[in-house]
Amino acid sequence: MKIFINNRYYSKRNAKVSIFDHGYLYGDGIYETMRSNNGVVFKIDEHITRLFRSAKMIYLDIRYSKQEIKSAVYRTLKINKLKNAYIRISFSRGIGEIGLDTALCKKPVFVIITNKFRQYPKEYYKNGVKIIIAETRRNHPKSLNPKIKSNNFLNNILAKIEAKKRNAFESIMLNLDGFIAEGTVSNIFIVKNGILMTPSLKCGILGGITRKYILESAKKMKIKVKEAKIRINELYAVDECFITNTSIGIMPVRSIDGRRINVKGEVIKRLIKLKFN
Repeated sequence: MKIFINNRYYSKRNAKVSIFDHGYLYGDGIYETMRSNNGVVFKIDEHITRLFRSAKMIYLDIRYSKQEIKSAVYRTLKINKLKNAYIRISFSRGIGEIGLDTALCKKPVFVIITNKFRQYPKEYYKNGVKIIIAETRRNHPKSLNPKIKSNNFLNNILAKIEAKKRNAFESIMLNLDGFIAEGTVSNIFIVKNGILMTPSLKCGILGGITRKYILESAKKMKIKVKEAKIRINELYAVDECFITNTSIGIMPVRSIDGRRINVKGEVIKRLIKLKFN
């Protein structure tokens, strides 16, 4: 495996960043995860555009053009001889003295990691997965805006720990107003009376690239869609439910906090055929 760090390639063993990197010290950085199928990166332009949005929101000058980042991603795939791959690109604030002043860091650190994509077990897609509602609440947008895909991931990690303790695949977090927000690494969709619903961006969530793709595709398929504020009691009474992100695609949910959900509903049957390339 060859890892890209600031325009140079290193073996996995030799790929290192400084302990004085502010991404390590303070979680001061941004990232995107992507997936390639047969050598084509799914929605790469949208991912890079979102990366630049995150950079702007944390006042980070990443000093590369969108085309340069895109070329670096494909070059890294080629060097690693990968067609079907998991891809993670990140920018940290860079190396600096200890302290919160961003001026202490003179140059961001740009990293690309690619690895062979490993599919989730087929039984997950056939039989669905268990999810829970986490006690951990989603960060309020005025604290740390979830629209920033940040290296500061402790909020999500705490919710993921809850899922593991309860033998669940994913935790769904509520916002501070008690509405459904999103999972630790996923967006959530529900179906009720034939209408496909997902939490509104106003609920304080990250606008997932796959989320947007599913909404657009569903409309083309003449499926009624709605972005809304969803309460827990509504979630418990759904006809169908699934979670999404770039890596998992569409993952059916079989239970929410132990309440059984139909994994063979008509809407899921139609959407699960979508191509992620």
